[in-house]
Amino acid sequence: MTMTREGRFLSGLSQVLGSGGPALSTNAFVLLLCEVPFCCPFIEFANTVAAKVDQLRSWQKAVFYCGMAVVPIIISLTLTTLLGNAVAFATGVLYGLSALGKKGDAISYARIQQQKQQADEEKLAETLEGEL
Repeated sequence: MTMTREGRFLSGLSQVLGSGGPALSTNAFVLLLCEVPFCCPFIEFANTVAAKVDQLRSWQKAVFYCGMAVVPIIISLTLTTLLGNAVAFATGVLYGLSALGKKGDAISYARIQQQKQQADEEKLAETLEGEL
C-alpha cells in the first residue's frame, strides 16, 4: 500500500512533533530570552521579557523553568531530551535553592540554641519554685 504525499507529510510531521525536538528548541529559546537577552539583540521585545522575568520571585522562576524542562521529557523520554533539558532543569533547581534562602552559620545557630536552653531552664526553675 502506497502513501500519498499528504499522508507522508502528516506521518513525518507527527514523528517530528512527537519527538520532543520542537519543545526542546522552544525551551532553549525561552531560556536564552529570559536569562541572557543580550544574546537576542534583533528581537525587539527581549529586554521587556527579561525585565518581567526579573520581577518574578525565585520560587516562581524555579517552578517555571522546571516545568518547562519536564514537558519535552513527557513527550519523548530519550537520552537526548534528558540531556537537552538538563540545563533548564538545573536553572530551575538553582532558583529553587535560592528561594530557600541562605544557610545560617554554626555560631548563630549555637547562640539561638543556647538562648532557648536558658529560657527552658528558667521556666523549669520557676515551675519548681512555684511548687515548693
